[in-house]
Formats: sequence, C-alpha cells, structure tokens
Amino acid sequence: MKKEPKIAIIGGGSWATALAKICTVNPARSINWYIRKDEQIEAFKQTGHNPFYLSSVQFDVSRISFSSDINESVKNSDILILATPSPFLKGHLEKLKCSLDGKYIVSAIKGIVPDENLIVSEYFRQIYHQPNENLMVLAGPCHAEEVAMERLSYLTVGCQSRENARMLGNMMACNFVKVSFNEDVFGLEYASVLKNVYSIAAGICHGLKYGDNFQAVLISNAIQEVNRFLNTVKSAQRNINESAYLGDLLVTAYSKYSRNRTFGTMIGKGYSVKTAQLEMEMIAEGYYAAKCIKEINRQYLVSMPILDAVYNILYERISPPIEIKVLTENLR
Repeated sequence: MKKEPKIAIIGGGSWATALAKICTVNPARSINWYIRKDEQIEAFKQTGHNPFYLSSVQFDVSRISFSSDINESVKNSDILILATPSPFLKGHLEKLKCSLDGKYIVSAIKGIVPDENLIVSEYFRQIYHQPNENLMVLAGPCHAEEVAMERLSYLTVGCQSRENARMLGNMMACNFVKVSFNEDVFGLEYASVLKNVYSIAAGICHGLKYGDNFQAVLISNAIQEVNRFLNTVKSAQRNINESAYLGDLLVTAYSKYSRNRTFGTMIGKGYSVKTAQLEMEMIAEGYYAAKCIKEINRQYLVSMPILDAVYNILYERISPPIEIKVLTENLR
C-alpha cells in the first residue's frame, strides 16, 4: 500500500488549529506543526490544546511533532498547509533553508502577499518556481470556530491537477467536513481575498446602523464586483454562485465569527483603524487586501465602488458616514 503523504501545518492561529483538527480526525494520522513561539508550543504540550486559539479543541499531542523551526517541519513533510496571516508569510519563509521541490504547497491564507501584490499560489510560482500541479488552495465557506464545534462545513480544494486535489481532499474529508474540487485556483484565491474586503464593508454599514435590506443590496453588488474583477483579470469557466465564491462571501459578511465584519463594525462605530486593530488582537486580512486590490486594479480599471469605498475609509481617512452615503447612490 502506498504510504500516505505527511502533512505540516504552518501557523499557530485559529484557522491553523481548525485545519490541524480536521487533519487529525483520522486516529492513525500524525502531523508536523510549525508554531513560531516556543512558549505556545510548551503550553500546548502541557494542556493538549492551543493556549491562544480555539482552546476548546483537545488534541492527542503524541501524534503531533511541534517545532518552532520551519525547516524541521518542512523537511519532514510532503504537504505544507499554509495558514499564517498573509502579512507575515514572507517573514516565515525568509527562515526557510530547505528545498520545496516535490512538495505540495496548500494555501489556506485568505490574503495577498504585501509589496508583491501576489496571491499566495502566484507567489510560490514566481518566487519559488513551484509547478502548477503542486500548488493548491483551500476555499470555504468554513469558519474555524464552527470546525471546532464539529458543525457541518464545506471545503473546496482548488488545483489544476484533479488527482492531487483529490489526494488532499480525501485526507481532509471527515464526518463534519465535506470536500469538493475546482480547477480555478486563481478565481478561488482572489475570491477569498475579496470577500474579506466586502465583509469589512458589511461591518462598517452595520456599525452605521444600516439594516438588513441594505446589507442584501450591498452583498449582491459585492458578488458582481468579484465577478467583474475575476473575468477581467483572468477569464475562466467558473460559476460565481458556487459556495466557494458566493457562499464564502455570505458567511464572512454575515457571521458573528467574521473578524473582518467585526473590524468593519468597529470602524463604522467610530474607532480608528489602529484602535480597532489593537482591540481585536487578530488580523483582519481585508484591511491589507483593500490596499493591494486597489493597487492591482489601477492596471485593469474594473468598476469596484464598494472596494473603493472601503479603501477610502481605511486609507484616505474619509468619514464612514459620508463615504457610505456616496456608495448608496452607486448600488442597485
């Protein structure tokens, strides 16, 4: 029997913890897990749970090889599931000395690599020269908190190799996670980035006390923006109404677990960006994505009034009530 590939989780946050839970549902499987902080690892080993994120999830730590050295985790693994915030990815990879050749790179990151303005799969393609068939992306809708509670969730594995996608999907499918497959790596990844921006918009409007009627119009316009952007930048045979696109947008825009919606709500209530970030103590990927997509769109000039409104509020310091009032005139 062919030996099952070894998985490494890269990252120590809530999404990384949820993915580790999924990957260890099989009692015969062990994983490698890179967590940057030694004190977090030690507390994890002593208590059997992540001390900072999803602490209700108990792990059999005898089946986990923890390391604060990314090289150790990467060297001893075949599949690397990246689940760090996008602004920190380059910092982790700068420590990497061992080769990535022959390894499967799976992006569970819902963000863009800053400075380069590249989605994660494109970053590994351009900077690390990894082949398309070894690059995968995990798309939702799937909140870490509901995975922790084993509520039924759906993942989409995106990869240009259906064989490789099925290999990973079969390892992640379990009684509370259903997996589907999609070859639109580009679209899935950009949709995952954009939905965070629109979730900030939904939060801002919630903070300004706009109601459900307006939120419905906002999100229906948001999915049209996503579709326009994807079709302009890289047209493909995709159904924007599938759960990996529309469903992921809906859950991130409406859920109480959405950190981007929470961040936006605070902005709508009058918090400054810095104050909101400090109070949340977690990364809202949409903050960084708004700037990256705005810069990317200067090349394509896609009509994206919601994105522009979020950017103006977060980076140009335009008053949220004023900017959203202008936006309401551009929605239908």
